[in-house]
Amino acid sequence: MTGPSPTASKARIGRDRQAAVFERGLERCRNGDWKDGLVDLAWLVEHGARGEVPSLCYSYLGYGFAHRGGQVKKGLRLCRHAIKLEFFQPENYVNLARTALLSKRYRRQAATAVLDGLEIDPDNPELLELQKKLGARRPPVLRFLSRRNLLNRILGKIRHDLTRRKPAPKGSSA
Repeated sequence: MTGPSPTASKARIGRDRQAAVFERGLERCRNGDWKDGLVDLAWLVEHGARGEVPSLCYSYLGYGFAHRGGQVKKGLRLCRHAIKLEFFQPENYVNLARTALLSKRYRRQAATAVLDGLEIDPDNPELLELQKKLGARRPPVLRFLSRRNLLNRILGKIRHDLTRRKPAPKGSSA
């Protein structure tokens, strides 16, 4: 009986090391140690086997580049790539939304990422918190007109005022 070939065991050691680096990098990022976490994740992308790098690696790299390095566009690209690799991973949507929120230009993308993520996992606490932070806008009163249309703006203010008013308590006479 012979053992595994040297090439197979070398590949196995490589995968084991890659998995360890990924776990360590992910844990560091989640704990706020972005500097060392990003080093680990970048090493994994550079040295990992093609097609075997987990989507969360790209997702956290994207948010890290945007958050720590101010490279929001690059971060968004990496986060979108992560979603293409693994669209059913809610944490990828969390990182895409967080990355988009780093720039006011991408606020709509953040809202879309949160809604897409909530379709995957409706009870995800991070996505629900981001949704609360973003605030939910009602659709325009007249949907066939732009939200910025003067008529929609006026009717929207009226609707807002009507829904904000609280009815007088029962039994009180004015």
